[in-house]
Amino acid sequence: MYEKKIPKDFSCGISITLEIMGGKWKPCLIDSINKGMHRPSELAKHHPNASKRVLSLQLKELEAYGVIRKVIHPVLPPKVEYFLTEVGESLLPLVDMMENWGSEFMSEFNNRQENIHVGVTKM
Repeated sequence: MYEKKIPKDFSCGISITLEIMGGKWKPCLIDSINKGMHRPSELAKHHPNASKRVLSLQLKELEAYGVIRKVIHPVLPPKVEYFLTEVGESLLPLVDMMENWGSEFMSEFNNRQENIHVGVTKM
């Protein structure tokens, strides 16, 4: 297994939060599970830009950190569902704050994105 040359430093709360929630889809997955999307197929449909592999990996990481729990129902074909744990529920205020901040900043962000792309194409 690959070992990083510089070990991660978890002496700061922000680095721990980013380790657990960092990732393009993790906050979105937490939010979606909270809103009632429990099946992997529902999560994939709700996030069509994310590959199933990436969603699967990020769900596994969230499960490993105790943010979500995976329930496998003993039926054929197997039915899998994800639910938030207490740890996951404790992250909901943070996810909500991220959503609110992003929504408030969206128009300015879009303007800046346009300026970035215009600046890049002029070069």
